[in-house]
Amino acid sequence: MTRNPFRYFGAALAATTVLVVGSGVAMAEEAVPFDTQVRFIFNTLNFLLMGFLVMWMAAGFAMLEAGLVRSKNVSMQLTKNVALYSIAGIMFWLIGYNLMYTGVGDGYFGTPMPVSIPDPAAEAKGLSAEGATMYAAASDWFFQMVFCATTASIVSGTLAERIKLWPFLLFTVVLTGVIYPIVGSWEWGGGWLDKEYGFSDFAGSTLVHSTGGWAALAGALVLGPRLGKYGKDGSVHPIPGSNMALATLGTFILWLGWFGFNGGSQLAMDSAENVSAIARIFVNTNAAAAAGAVTALILTQLVYRKVDITMVLNGALAGLVSITAEPLAPSLPWAVFVGAIGGVIVMVVVPLLDKLKIDDVVGAIPVHLIAGIWGTMIVPASNSGASFLGQFVGVVAVGVFVFTVSLVIWFILKATIGIRVSEEEEIMGLDAAEIGVEAYPEFGKGSQAI
Repeated sequence: MTRNPFRYFGAALAATTVLVVGSGVAMAEEAVPFDTQVRFIFNTLNFLLMGFLVMWMAAGFAMLEAGLVRSKNVSMQLTKNVALYSIAGIMFWLIGYNLMYTGVGDGYFGTPMPVSIPDPAAEAKGLSAEGATMYAAASDWFFQMVFCATTASIVSGTLAERIKLWPFLLFTVVLTGVIYPIVGSWEWGGGWLDKEYGFSDFAGSTLVHSTGGWAALAGALVLGPRLGKYGKDGSVHPIPGSNMALATLGTFILWLGWFGFNGGSQLAMDSAENVSAIARIFVNTNAAAAAGAVTALILTQLVYRKVDITMVLNGALAGLVSITAEPLAPSLPWAVFVGAIGGVIVMVVVPLLDKLKIDDVVGAIPVHLIAGIWGTMIVPASNSGASFLGQFVGVVAVGVFVFTVSLVIWFILKATIGIRVSEEEEIMGLDAAEIGVEAYPEFGKGSQAI
């Protein structure tokens, strides 16, 4: 008879589950039903494991930006990405989480105060109460926090190579502590967009990605383009990045992290139906990314007669952003279509921004803002619970609020402490001017040419 090794694995897993769950019973003064504890454990693991993947996207943004800027500015981008993630973690604890989720009702924001994580023993005891939350509060906070950090990462790449470090970080404080939580409260916190218009944004094409894109666009307009990017005659001078290997690595890290971003937004892993939904989300997410990349690959060959690796990378990311608003409901062919249009958006919007002399170093505006709008507006085509009116109201409301508030903050920072480095410092490179540690010191002064 053929041995089935999975039989022994299953028995070991069952025994381990009994031990783990059994230990949880001892934590509570009252006996907690077995199935309640199992649901609690698996939902908590879902938030933590998916949150780990989303946190890893911070590394993806760092590598992508490090590859798409010139070598003289790499340390600056790495510093910004480490700092913005850390700031997001503190601000979302200090004010953001409760502003987004506590006491929102059907209004516009919640109660700004530090989040309070319950004691583990008290939380275990609370499982015996009727209506108990079926996940650990800390796991939910962690999962929501890494989404907040993602929003700030989007702004970093657009404004690269000419913005001062500290004004950018001050803007990050406001973005992660106030702007993003308020926008998130409108739907995910049960606010007015959710209650009055039925706005639907499964994992954040608008609430996360377009929010970051609007903030980036406002910053780019106030900051202005890099030196030498645009000629007086209207010509565009491409400024190649320093390392396509890093940019590609960053894209793959983001692609991987997106499974946590979209899959974790199912918010539960306590039933066969929820686990099946997560699997479907993974497949649709991957298909949309692949379609975006292939579309950009083909179009660059047709339009430019050569394949542009940066367009292909951004095509994949635009596909991911596009499917994020609704990764569960679409069929696989529809997910491919949604992602493919993301690739088209990159091909159209990147040169359009250059015509408008809006300098977006990494292509975050077409990828996160425009593809985010597309993904949000197409949701009703696959999800009958959403309406085009509700989606339109949500897109416009988020755009007007985020762009206006961001523009005001950028102008205040510009008028007070200044947001742009001097021409001499920009030519020298921000690694030397702002950071003091060059990423590639052995390259010498030759790397500092514009």
